[in-house]
Amino acid sequence: MARLKRKADPAFADPTREPVFTPRFLLVLLLMLGGLAWIIYYYVGVRADDLSAKTSGPAFMGDLENWNYLIGFGAFFLGLVISAHPKTPLGRGRGVVVGMLGCFLVGLAWICTFYVFSNDLSPVPVMNDLGQKNLIVGIALMATGFVFATRWE
Repeated sequence: MARLKRKADPAFADPTREPVFTPRFLLVLLLMLGGLAWIIYYYVGVRADDLSAKTSGPAFMGDLENWNYLIGFGAFFLGLVISAHPKTPLGRGRGVVVGMLGCFLVGLAWICTFYVFSNDLSPVPVMNDLGQKNLIVGIALMATGFVFATRWE
């Protein structure tokens, strides 16, 4: 019995398709994961839980105090903005829509969570340190979504 050979679907056999793991994509992963790791390490390992206690961990991170959040979120958002380039998986095809809608929805969820818990932010990690700056984080996420929107064809 002869087997029928399926024709290759041109959508999956595109010879002009870029590889997934390009140096740009690896930079994106490094920036995004590094930014998140910076925030988590500062929140869990360095910052003091109350104002009377001394900070632990590296002295330079303790001296930076809330600037650590700017460094962490800045690296994360820079990674997202770089990922909107067509040479990365999120910068081409359906990835642009996923990145755009993802940033919009996560930013909206961040702001809504802040408003729901605004009377007592103590049970929400990271948000309890940021206070009103949570609005900046949510708006920055939505602004990153607009960067993706400019790449949409």
